[in-house]
Order: sequence, then C-alpha cells, then structure tokens
Amino acid sequence: MANPRGGGGGGARHHLPLRPRRLLRSPISRCAVLLAASAALLLVLSLRQVHRVGLPPRDHPPAQEPNEQLWGSDGYGSHACVTPTSRYMAPKGSERYMTVRSNGGLNQMRTGICDMVAVARLVNATLVIPQLDKRSFWQDTSTFKDIFNEPRFIKALEGDVSIVNDLPQSLQSVPRARKHFTSWSGASYYEEVKQLWKDHKVVHIPKSDSRLANNGLPIDIQRLRCRCLYQALRFSDPIENLGKKLLERLRSRGKFIALHLRYEKDMLAFTGCTYGLSESEADELRIMREKTSHWKLKDINSTEQRSGGNCPLTPEEVGIFLRAMGYPESTWIYLAAGEIYGGDKYISKLRSYFPNLVSKEVLATKEELGKFNDHASQVAALDYIVSVESDVFIPSHSGNMARAVEGHRRFLGHRKTVTPDRRGLVELFDLLQKGELMEGPKFSSLVTEMHKNRQGAPRKRYGSLPGSKGRARLRTEESFYENPFPECICLNGKH
Repeated sequence: MANPRGGGGGGARHHLPLRPRRLLRSPISRCAVLLAASAALLLVLSLRQVHRVGLPPRDHPPAQEPNEQLWGSDGYGSHACVTPTSRYMAPKGSERYMTVRSNGGLNQMRTGICDMVAVARLVNATLVIPQLDKRSFWQDTSTFKDIFNEPRFIKALEGDVSIVNDLPQSLQSVPRARKHFTSWSGASYYEEVKQLWKDHKVVHIPKSDSRLANNGLPIDIQRLRCRCLYQALRFSDPIENLGKKLLERLRSRGKFIALHLRYEKDMLAFTGCTYGLSESEADELRIMREKTSHWKLKDINSTEQRSGGNCPLTPEEVGIFLRAMGYPESTWIYLAAGEIYGGDKYISKLRSYFPNLVSKEVLATKEELGKFNDHASQVAALDYIVSVESDVFIPSHSGNMARAVEGHRRFLGHRKTVTPDRRGLVELFDLLQKGELMEGPKFSSLVTEMHKNRQGAPRKRYGSLPGSKGRARLRTEESFYENPFPECICLNGKH
C-alpha cells in the first residue's frame, strides 16, 4: 500500500452502532440478502477449488441497462496534450550521471521516478535505471524490470533524456556525490544543482519522492512528467497480462466499480482511527503505532480524527454511501485493497449491501497470483490497472494510490471518479446513529447533492491551504500527478 498520510492515534474508542432501520427493506428481505450473499461466496469458493477462474456463471436474467448518471462520463471534451512545444530540443550528450534510489510504495516510486526523469532533463544528466525501495514497510525485493517494462521506458523517453541500465564500467568505482534534493523545488533550484557535477561525474540521489514543484515549472517539463508516467513507465508484461485478464473477467458481468478500500491494519494504526473497533483491536493498533519509530505522531484523538474527515470510511459506511448514491444491490464491486483489518468481520458489513464484491484473489487462480507472492508492489500494480480502467473509481481515503489513479483517469478523459466527502458524510452517519435521520430518499438526496461536484470533472489544481506560509505551503498544494490539468489536458480542441 502507499504511505499512509495523516496522524495516528489512541483516544476515544467507539463500537459500531446497529444499523438504523431502513425505509426500503424489511427485516425478512435483509435476511434473504445475507443468505444470498453467503450462498454466492460459497459458490465462488467452490469454483476456485476446481480451478475455474473468474465470476460465478450467470443463472439469472441480465440486469437492466445501467443508469448513465451513475456510470457515465462524457470526457467533458478533454483530451491528453503532451506534445513538446517547438522550443523543445533533443537531449544533448553529457558525461554527467545520476543514480537514484526510489523510496516508498508503488505509486510513490512511480511518481518519484518521473520526477527524476524531469530533473535529469533539467540538469542535462544521463539517468541510470533507478533502484527500488527494498527496506521500507513493504519489504519488497522487486527490481525495476520486475515491475516495469524497462526497454519500453528507455525507448519511449530517448527523445527527452538519456537513460542507461547501469553506469559505464569506467565509472563503477569512482567517488559519487550524494545529494538529498529539496522537496517541491523549481527549475532555478536545479540550475544551481548542476554545480555538483563540476567535481563529480556521478551524483547519487537517495530519495526521489516529491522533489519537483507542483506548479510554476516550464510547460515542457510538466508534459515530460506526464509522458513519463502515463506513456513510458508501463508495467512489466506479466503484470499487464494478468491485469488484462482480471478486467476481462470483470467486464463479462457488465459495468463495475473499483473500490480502493483503505482499511488495512497499518493504515488504521497510523491514522489512529478506531471507530467501530473493539477495545482490544484499538489497543492492538495503538501498540503498533507506538512501536513504529518513524511514525512521529503517537497520541491522537480518534473522535477528532473522524469528525475532521481524516479517517477512512469503514466498510459498512462505504455500503451506506454507495447505496445512497443510487448504486443498486446488483452492482459489481472490485475491491482494490490489501488485507482488510478484521477480515470478514467487517467486509461482511459491506457485502450485506453489495453481495457482488470480488477481488483479485477471487478473479485469478492461485497459480496466476503465485508468481507475485511476497511482492507487494507487483500485487498493488494489478489493483492499479483495474482501478484506472474501471467504470467508476471510488477511494475510501486519500493516499498515494488514490491520487495517482485519479490523475491518470483525468488524463484519459476525466473518467468518473467519485471522491467521498468524508467530513460531510460523518455528520450524516452520526445523524443516522442518533435516529435523527434514516436511510431512504431524504438521506440519499443529501448524499448525492453533497457529491455532485466530486465526480472528476475538469478543474485546475488546488493551491495551498489558506494560512500556510513559507515552504510549508507547498506541502498543502494539490499534487501535480493528482490533477495534471491544464498542462497535460486540453479542452475543446486547444493544444
């Protein structure tokens, strides 16, 4: 998973309340749905035991035509525009070399690699294929070529930057300068950085994430970042091929939602979000947070985190949200996630709303997934492929993957991406809990109105938050890779 963002926390603990009485279902029909969900799950498991791949065979009439208001996105007249300007020149020959260690999870590394491509262009250096992070939380030993199509990466960018597999033999043992580039730096900073190569032929960069500014860079550099991330840096053939198979198996059932459900143990421990968990579970997460030395924030009030919109939606809250948005119970949902904390104890609450809940573990055979075992970044790449190509993408919390997928979907024509207003939803969920509001037409109207402008329509990137000053303000800007408009996306035939 991507590095969690936010604080961790102990604080007040809450037990998930009983679901308020629903206006549209009787207790008998609820039981029927649960029984049907259990039967569907048993069927999928039995199919996998006999090595049949994919979804249960259809034994019922096809669903009605999907509501385009739920699924449709007309692209808003947008298209990708990443062609260099007339001023852009081919890379000059250079004896400067950059070696890079890309840090973080899959999407942190992906965006960091493309930042380093742009930096190499700015300083006129040859980029050595980056080393990937093997020491972080994920403990993934994958190399660059295990995750990415290395020959394509080099070939696709040959008109932009010189990229090589390794340093020339003559430079393998020469002393290297080591430089931590300043985060969110502009072109003028890297003009000064060029001085490093006066005394060294090789400069090593230990971290690659967020080393370029989101705004204020030359348009050709911004477009290079897009060409890198969306065209050059493709996944390796084994990952791409299985990703395509997962998509085919999903699409055989019609339209589907990709749900990025951030409900992993480390995510909850890091953010201190314990709403709905038992006291022993909350203690387990608190202990994990206290023992993780690089998580600086230890004591956080869970209630304040949740009311501030800083907690991921729980599986049950996601179910309530999706139904209020109008998605029918028959909707197919692909679960793009790591191991969900509490397992079926909490996933079953989402499944009670949407029985057609599947994951890569259900869609693929053990043999197909076996080659990716113990390689978290390669597994995450499968979820990324499905999420980008889904009919609707919905993240339950922000994070590196959610931001990267949203940006990619914007680049491909502003595909429908629904971003839950977690702070607003919590207020409504609390009214449900108190019995002051019930699920039904009124609740649905409130939820849909709240999200009418949160579905991926074109807009410029958000600037820094009010009141932020100095370099700290740069941290609060919307990421370039979350929304590459307008530099890499054109409207109404503009270039």
